[in-house]
Amino acid sequence: MLLRVTVLTVVLLGLVAFSILLAKVTLTPSPASEDIVTSNLRPGRSLRQYAEDYTFLAACKQAGGNVLLGVPFGLLLPFLVPRRLRMISMTLLTAAVMVLVELVQGALVTGRAFDIDDVILNTSGALLGYFLLGRRISHSYHAHAHTPRAEAVEPEAEPKAAERKTPYRTKTKTGTTKTGTPARGTTKAKEPVETGARTGSTRLPKARGSSGRPTAGVGQPGSGRALLDRLRRR
Repeated sequence: MLLRVTVLTVVLLGLVAFSILLAKVTLTPSPASEDIVTSNLRPGRSLRQYAEDYTFLAACKQAGGNVLLGVPFGLLLPFLVPRRLRMISMTLLTAAVMVLVELVQGALVTGRAFDIDDVILNTSGALLGYFLLGRRISHSYHAHAHTPRAEAVEPEAEPKAAERKTPYRTKTKTGTTKTGTPARGTTKAKEPVETGARTGSTRLPKARGSSGRPTAGVGQPGSGRALLDRLRRR
């Protein structure tokens, strides 16, 4: 943050100083050249005039001065324009400023006129300064100033080696039947053999003979033979 503020302050001070120099050079009246200076809207016309009518040193001074006048644009503007399309933005901004300066010269300053060749030379000087030094220093500035600070990243919890799997609850069928209801396919329990409880007396087993067949009337109470035996005993 401190680096960014410092660099921007230096750049703004440089632009202010350059603006004062530019105003002094371009907006100072020149009454001596009032009769010979004319406006030029055709690119290359003034350059041909420098080559034909001026000496070599005078031509270099005139054309070189306009080129050097545009170099500060290539050094300072890249710090203020966005990173994307930096060169194009700087070139268009330099051309716009110099067109404005030339218009003010032609309209308000005595002995000066609008010259499109001056705009071309100034813009060429801005490109020269950009490629020689402005691109490198501006790229380094933007790389350091706009790089976000590395945020402390909390270490993520390491995954457990063996994750505990929750067992799925499965319902198992049991072989039990509902109580109180008889199961299908079962036979009813056999009832016990009727006893003599209904009559209050118990049935005596029938007497069987030597052959195993039951003998009629033997040992049975109430039979004729038993009655006869009782009479004999008396």
